[in-house]
Amino acid sequence: MSVIEKAPVQAPVSLAPLKEGRLRGMGIWEACRVAFQGLMANKLRSFLTMLGIIIGVSAVIVMVSLGQGAAKATQEAIQRLGTNVLTVMPGSQQMGGVRQGLGSAQTLKPEDMETILKKCPSVRSVSAEYRGRGQVKFQNQNTQTTIYGASPTYFEIRNMPLSEGKAFDEDDVKRRAKVAVIGDTIRETLFGSIQPTGKYIKVNGQSFKVIGVVKKRGGMGPFNPDDQIVIPISTAMLRVFGVDYLGSISVQAVSAEKMADAQSEIEEVLAKAHKLRPDEPLDFRIFNQADLTESAAQQSTFLTMLLAGIALVSLIVGGIGIMNIMLVSVTERTREVGIRKAIGAKRRDILYQFLIESLTLSLVGGLIGVGLGVGVSLWMGRPQDAGGVGFPMLISMPPIVVSFCFSAFVGIFFGLYPAFRASRLDPIESLRYE
Repeated sequence: MSVIEKAPVQAPVSLAPLKEGRLRGMGIWEACRVAFQGLMANKLRSFLTMLGIIIGVSAVIVMVSLGQGAAKATQEAIQRLGTNVLTVMPGSQQMGGVRQGLGSAQTLKPEDMETILKKCPSVRSVSAEYRGRGQVKFQNQNTQTTIYGASPTYFEIRNMPLSEGKAFDEDDVKRRAKVAVIGDTIRETLFGSIQPTGKYIKVNGQSFKVIGVVKKRGGMGPFNPDDQIVIPISTAMLRVFGVDYLGSISVQAVSAEKMADAQSEIEEVLAKAHKLRPDEPLDFRIFNQADLTESAAQQSTFLTMLLAGIALVSLIVGGIGIMNIMLVSVTERTREVGIRKAIGAKRRDILYQFLIESLTLSLVGGLIGVGLGVGVSLWMGRPQDAGGVGFPMLISMPPIVVSFCFSAFVGIFFGLYPAFRASRLDPIESLRYE
């Protein structure tokens, strides 16, 4: 007599109760409920699986916010240099068989400024300029700084408002007056809490009267308007540096639309003034601020895309983690799948169940990642004295929406294979699985 012992059948992790009329398959909401129960049965493992998505989404938001913030800061810095501005620089010269750098030639003269102003209808304002380095002293304080000789129109063209005092005028230029307008850094270094206007400073050993202070603007690369003093162009050329040529000419066009016309007009009139033949190269070069803005925008866009691409790698890694865990889950729940199929579940029911689990992991991870990314971006954008980092951050909706949608795509893409594999399991073999 043989005794057949029935092995106890383990209860599945979560089985959907079959309702009357639903023996042919599970509805989508029922599949969602079962999938959620499966995830809640292993909370820690589900959270660790979501970590890759959380880090990926938050990294994308932070990196794109940093890139866009840097782009905006660059654009604002360029705008602070002045609007609709063209800069005419002398060309290079050759000394001892060696070509010197741009600006080394002495081809720009003060009369070139008058020629541009009179013969270029697209030009609104012009400033002759010469820049050099020198020592500036006040009492027992001294510093090395940039000494800028310029026309009175320089402050308007370069968008440099004064916080106190006044700028020099045409009469000061004609008299070669020893007056100076100083930057905010020079004011702090030399004067501290002392009122600077009306005081006298030594510029390369010569006494200059401080008549104004430029409003603090912040450094912009090699050009720092806070760390310089501005004196009349005639004073700089003849009294301080002893030259008879200009270092550059700043030109303000009548509008942004007229900048290209202004550049063409300047090239034409200066070529005639310098008596250059049509086949002869120009002995000067014009820098268009619009070109600088466009170049900076292109570089910022490339940087943003690079940072976002690096951050997206984290999302892909997170998707691989989801696939790995879902494959493990399919193996662990083989008997559960067999029982479901034995009592009437179709392949699509199993497919939905595991696909919804994968999608839920990625969506919940994406939501947490969005919150974390926005929070970190806000913190990084706060000034250092307020407990932040002080980085230029710009939070916008497109990267948030794109990163969240991409996390959903990752969940579907990397969850398809485990779900398909689970749906293909043979119910008889599944029931025998130990």
